[in-house]
Amino acid sequence: MAGSVLRLCKVLGNSACGVRFAKDVLHTSQRIPNVTSSGKNVPILALAVYNPTCVSLRNTSFFNKLPAEALWKGVTSVSNAGRKRGRGKGVGKKMAKNLNKGQIIGVGKANIVWPGLTVPVLRGRELVQQQQLPEDPEREKKLIKLRDEMGTFRPLRLSPIERGWSGTKMPGRSIGAPDAVGEDTFDGFDTKVLELKSVFNMKGNMGRKRQISAFVITGNQSGSTGIALAKATDARTALRKAKNRAGQKLVYVEIFNNHSIFHDFFCQFGKTKIFVNKKPEGYGLICHRAIKTMCEVIGIKDLYAKIEGPTNLQHIVKAFLIGLLQQKTHQMLAEEKKLHVVEFRKENDYFPTVVASPSVCRTKKDISPKEVLDYTQYALGDRVVLKKKKQPRFYTKLPSWENYLQKSQYTRNKNKVKINLLSEYGVLQSFYGEKYKECRSPFIDPNEQETN
Repeated sequence: MAGSVLRLCKVLGNSACGVRFAKDVLHTSQRIPNVTSSGKNVPILALAVYNPTCVSLRNTSFFNKLPAEALWKGVTSVSNAGRKRGRGKGVGKKMAKNLNKGQIIGVGKANIVWPGLTVPVLRGRELVQQQQLPEDPEREKKLIKLRDEMGTFRPLRLSPIERGWSGTKMPGRSIGAPDAVGEDTFDGFDTKVLELKSVFNMKGNMGRKRQISAFVITGNQSGSTGIALAKATDARTALRKAKNRAGQKLVYVEIFNNHSIFHDFFCQFGKTKIFVNKKPEGYGLICHRAIKTMCEVIGIKDLYAKIEGPTNLQHIVKAFLIGLLQQKTHQMLAEEKKLHVVEFRKENDYFPTVVASPSVCRTKKDISPKEVLDYTQYALGDRVVLKKKKQPRFYTKLPSWENYLQKSQYTRNKNKVKINLLSEYGVLQSFYGEKYKECRSPFIDPNEQETN
């Protein structure tokens, strides 16, 4: 039997569990007679089936050694190689609720007072005893409400004035005036973000290097402006560097009557072409959003701009700023052409008004017949803007349109005639009223009319 124990132990190992298992097997074994071919009974050892109950326990694991933040990072994070390839943009949000929120040590479902833990040991001269208070039925509801509030995502609320071009994104938003340089401060200046994007630069020894590129414009709404481009590892530093760099590169732009440009002009940077038209006061800024932001910072209020070609934002900004710096005042135009600059306005019934005169004016004999005298063509650099002819409305070709014109012919100038009669006679009556009584207004006393 001892040999059997040793042989079993070799199979199961020399552990105490293996020895105990072998002894149990031998105790439960039975000698069963076996009849061989010779007719002799040879006892054999029958082993009973036995299932050992050995359970391995581990008191520490991955889930109770690390905090919740590290566990969530392991689930939601992306490797550096995957992040460089654009993956993992939407990760990082915790989908589960924080069950530890609202839990206080010593306070649980059973409302028990623990001296030294939840309440002081002494209350005055009285020694506080451990006691159980009635249960709080609202405790579970309060915990659920607190956890639900933690799980909800609340976006950043901005006023409509502080918003940019697209919601809470930085392009179009204000980041304040540039930082002061010594005693020089930028009072009245404001800086707007035009572009904020990620850029990558591949290095032979460092690999792919990621940076944030910021393109901003600053101005004081009175003609002084500056643009700058800066890069940094984070957005905050890039915006600060670009803002301060723009304050060091200020230029001055002439503004006509503090509301518009002096004349129409054409500007180009790269393949981006811009046609800018001067507009009267109150027209507004009808142009690309980048040009509109630039005009607001510079101080231009009325303008129309049309872009042809690529809409690369940096090309648009540079082209428009070059066009503003190259525009000429009315006096400069008069001195170049040696002619008077005359303005015609619709609100003045196109009455000619001389806005600039040269020191020496040419006569008609001195002007060449091939010389360009069209003001708009000269301001645009001998360019002519192609304007498509407006197609007539479809209903103007129908027979019913002719009937409408014939019926409306009677009242076509009715409002203008009404105003002229009121201004001349004071009442609505025909100009034959003085000659014929039938044409006089029935609302005026005839004696008073004859007196007048």
